[in-house]
Amino acid sequence: MSKMKFGAPVLLSLAGLLAWGVPADAADLGGNCCADLEERIAELEATTARKGNRKVSLTVSGWIGQQVMWWDDGSESNAYVHDLGSGIASNVKFTGEATITQGWTAGYVLHLETIGSDSLSTNQDRADGFNVVSQTSGSNGVSALQSYWFIKSDQLGKLSVGKQHTASTHAAIFIDGSGSALFANWVAYDVNSFGIRMKNGAFVGPTGPVRTASESALIWGGGRYCQSAGGALGDCDGFPRNVVRYDSPTFAGFSGSASWGEDDIWSLAGRYAGEWADFKITATAAYFESTDENLNLGVSATQQYFQAAAYLQHIPTGLFAYGAYGHDSYDSAPGQSEAYHLKGGIRRSWNSLGHSVLYSEFLHVHGTGEFSQSAQIANNFDATENTTKLWGIGVVQEIDAAAMSIWLKYRHLDYADDNQVGVSYKGFQYVGAGAMISY
Repeated sequence: MSKMKFGAPVLLSLAGLLAWGVPADAADLGGNCCADLEERIAELEATTARKGNRKVSLTVSGWIGQQVMWWDDGSESNAYVHDLGSGIASNVKFTGEATITQGWTAGYVLHLETIGSDSLSTNQDRADGFNVVSQTSGSNGVSALQSYWFIKSDQLGKLSVGKQHTASTHAAIFIDGSGSALFANWVAYDVNSFGIRMKNGAFVGPTGPVRTASESALIWGGGRYCQSAGGALGDCDGFPRNVVRYDSPTFAGFSGSASWGEDDIWSLAGRYAGEWADFKITATAAYFESTDENLNLGVSATQQYFQAAAYLQHIPTGLFAYGAYGHDSYDSAPGQSEAYHLKGGIRRSWNSLGHSVLYSEFLHVHGTGEFSQSAQIANNFDATENTTKLWGIGVVQEIDAAAMSIWLKYRHLDYADDNQVGVSYKGFQYVGAGAMISY
């Protein structure tokens, strides 16, 4: 078979056809296209997304998570579709890193949350929650959850500066290795702004009964337990702040972190992760302190928050147990809360999809407070002694091929005001079903 040869006329014709089908600003290569090849490649690179440059790599990660929630507060019931709550909502994280020299790297993290309906701000009157971080009304709230740079040494540890998790942020939650941590933890992500009803169906206002949940002085995730911005129920250091943070290398399973910033906040945390015989164990203890009046309800008080948690799993059977304890207090303006969260279950591969997790949980929170009435009204908590109890069950199915987790859970909450004899409240129950896909 003879080889086909293209002469100059054919090549010119093909070039003409290609130029006809491409916009003029992209096809007009000037004189000699070969002479301008490097220039045109650089131009195309400037108009496309890249995985970094020749010095700094770029990794894009995150997840998309949504939940359908059917709830019943004893007088009203409904169903909402919402995100998982600011801090664990749908997000995209850009991480860049470059090698300075052997054993030393520098980089950055830009972590954006994209929230359509924040579960932290939904209630009986508001099906579409606003973004509690950016305070964006309605849907499509986008905010920078974290934004910081870092320098890391393999031998000396990591130093980072900017908006980021403090050393103690979510410390107790992060060590839960069951695969259910994001869906069953001690933050009131799903019910935070829902009003608590008295037995007659009315909500509790600052001076008496009120008609709407938005006017209620008692909410299920109220500030009466964490009397500063950040957490709800058990987690009283629950969002990133502008800090300088140091993370040590890991030695024999042990590591530590410290952070400082704002006006003024500081925290310390220690962690352990390892395996003993047939058991996997992780544990943490963390301390957080704040004298920032903008965080402490506008009062001159020192907030002190201690938390500790441990996770134990029997590897052959998948049986696991998790426990967390937290204590939050103020010195010059008396107010404190104490919480513990217990969870147990089994994590096994019963099918080809991935691990299945079955669990049950119990949460107990007890709090008191003596802040001014204006601070109570502004921050939705009361000054009496009160207790919230939660119990729940759930199942999580991991789908490894799609980097996906789906879940179904049930939770029941009860509230009691220990200082008001004869006053009782209705319970709250809900079912949550959802999915999260990581990328």
